[in-house]
Amino acid sequence: MKKIKLIGLLGVLAAGVLALSACGSSAKTADASGKGGKNNFRTLDEIKKSGTINIGVFSDKNPFGYVDENGEYQGYDIYFGNRLGKDLGVKINYVSTEAANRVEYLETGKVDLILANFTVTPERAEAVDFALPYMNVGLGVISPENNKIDSLDNWNPNDEMIIISGTTAEPYMIKNYPNIKLQKYDTYANAKNALLNGSGKAWVNDNTEVLAFAKSNPGYVVGIDDLGVKDTIAPAVTKGNTTLLDWVNTEIENLGKENFFHEDYEATLKDTYGAQYADTLVIEGGKTN
Repeated sequence: MKKIKLIGLLGVLAAGVLALSACGSSAKTADASGKGGKNNFRTLDEIKKSGTINIGVFSDKNPFGYVDENGEYQGYDIYFGNRLGKDLGVKINYVSTEAANRVEYLETGKVDLILANFTVTPERAEAVDFALPYMNVGLGVISPENNKIDSLDNWNPNDEMIIISGTTAEPYMIKNYPNIKLQKYDTYANAKNALLNGSGKAWVNDNTEVLAFAKSNPGYVVGIDDLGVKDTIAPAVTKGNTTLLDWVNTEIENLGKENFFHEDYEATLKDTYGAQYADTLVIEGGKTN
């Protein structure tokens, strides 16, 4: 009788070990597939199977990503995103993001892809995987026309510079102009309002953004249109999502053969910058000069 009880007890213990082992195997599988742990992403096949791709874009950055009067997403990044969805054969769910949330949205799996005017930097490349670039960009400074800022070397220490948290302007200013006080905002809309109501002396941001603002807002001028080094803008995916990254890279190369990004510029940016800036701003096929 004691032997029978012992055998039964050993059986229960063995079953428990097997159950724990199975749980451990399942957890590893989940991590490897990107469903659990740090890499919370969907592979290319999973996106296709679901029939929808989630793309993070701006909703307040005209002409790159914005919502029009009909509640529809429009802009340079949206034009590109629509083509990606078409060629991938899935519907698109555009997710509004702010500059500071772009990396977080990828890491948490809220979006599969970021097309929110995302400038490539070494620091960001440690957190996300960038695809091939599709646009050139630098930094510019905009200020009221009657108090034009054309240099930062003689900045009044009592004045504040407007920036948007999470953009390349923030680390650039901190590193190169540590004595200039920064007035930080989370959204483009709030930064623009701060410039309009005079709470900040000037606004430093992507030169494409400030040039567009100056054109649509009389009384403001871009006194510095090339501050700092030249950068590129590219799509980004969650770190390690190689299947989606490879597909996007191939897509950008193929689109370059048909001059797609010049077509995009013509449709969405020409009215803002004019035809003369097309070759300066556009990158075709992921090939920089």
